Amino acid sequence: MEAVATSLVAVLGTVLGAALTHVFQRRNALRAEAVAREERLRQERVAAFSSFAGALADYRRGQLDHWYARHREEPGAEALRREAARLRAVALEAMFRAELLTESEELAAAGRRALKDTDRMDLARTREELAEPRTRSREAVYTYVAAARGWVPGAAG
Repeated sequence: MEAVATSLVAVLGTVLGAALTHVFQRRNALRAEAVAREERLRQERVAAFSSFAGALADYRRGQLDHWYARHREEPGAEALRREAARLRAVALEAMFRAELLTESEELAAAGRRALKDTDRMDLARTREELAEPRTRSREAVYTYVAAARGWVPGAAG
């Protein structure tokens, strides 16, 4: 009888140990999965937010190139207009991707504002008129990047 009791205690101890091991391994696996998912999201956000900011910078340059060519009546102005339109489409696509990765209406609004401010550069009739939308669009890009930083865990700021 003593051998049966000893065997029963050993079996119960083994089963209990296996159950506890399973619970702890499951908890660790879920935690590791959550950390990996958060890191993937962080990396995707960094890529999307920086791509959008870079696309805005390229679009600003394209707008300026077109503006100067048009006002100097250079022969390549039409090609630069098409290039600026292409760069705007790239920026718009990058903006959509960035918006998909965050639920922040404030961040989305900052991105749209930066795009609109860059659009307005083309409306200036003189170099003096160009200074204000040029400055405003540059500041809007910086504002977007500062707002995006808050959505990237571990980012300085």
